[in-house]
Amino acid sequence: MSHWAVASNPGISTAQMGKRYDLFFAVCASTFDLLDLAFDTRWKDRCRMSVCLVDELWLSELGLWEKYVRLLKLFDHVMLYYSGSVSAVNGLTGVACHYLPPGVDTIRFCPYPDPPQSVVVVYSYGRRSARTHQELLEMAAAGRIFYVYDTTVAGRVISAEEHRSLLRNILQRSRFTIVNPGKIDEPQVRGNQIEIGNRYFEGAAAGAIMIGETPTNSVFPKLFDPNAVAHLPYDSAGVGAVIEELDSDPARQDQIRRANIADSLLRHDWTYRWEAVLQIAGLEPCDELRQRKLRLERLAAEID
Repeated sequence: MSHWAVASNPGISTAQMGKRYDLFFAVCASTFDLLDLAFDTRWKDRCRMSVCLVDELWLSELGLWEKYVRLLKLFDHVMLYYSGSVSAVNGLTGVACHYLPPGVDTIRFCPYPDPPQSVVVVYSYGRRSARTHQELLEMAAAGRIFYVYDTTVAGRVISAEEHRSLLRNILQRSRFTIVNPGKIDEPQVRGNQIEIGNRYFEGAAAGAIMIGETPTNSVFPKLFDPNAVAHLPYDSAGVGAVIEELDSDPARQDQIRRANIADSLLRHDWTYRWEAVLQIAGLEPCDELRQRKLRLERLAAEID
């Protein structure tokens, strides 16, 4: 092992694999995680097929992290949450690359069959526009809305499970939520790349009507209904007018909400993402996956 490898591996333990497997599936939050897999590749001899899913990988960073990205050559297939990076990663590694949209536990996020009262008017979490945020603050100060928003910088949570539960509970009780594409406020990183953030999937699944930038990439129209997002250009004024327009038509609000929830149940549950992984690996879905799909379809039919 080289001096560089030793210095970069301060005690990563080796995996014990006594059996043979049909599929080795790795999930990497970033390309740094690939180092853990590269230091012990015995899994390649024990698994018929290998697939790696990478969460965040921007085109602008490929040159900077090229050595890490090339480690994806270890796998038979690569799946990316960012559609705009698929072609470039394929060219850099020579490995078959596929776009896999983010997902959500739609049954858990679904407010039906007992939808709670919408006590929150607007919920904003994560990155936000200062101009839109200021307008919402003024509306809240005037007593026009109950506005829930972050007051701390994102960091470690005490409990991931509790954090997700809180997020779900607030979204289920929110009439509107603010959404924007990934790293919308960091053009130096995203460049012209437009990617669909997790908030679109979470907001739609929970039934909160989404207000914000409609992603202008090729995959968004294939994943969401044309009316899924009430379009508001990023960092623009006018969020109050959008809310007033939607509030003037309760029937339209209800239709958008129900359509988004049902659509999420039929297209954006983690069940469908795992099914896509199995298809690429040439494996048949198990009975539990089929049963969950039936449950999702029944719930969607009840809502629709």
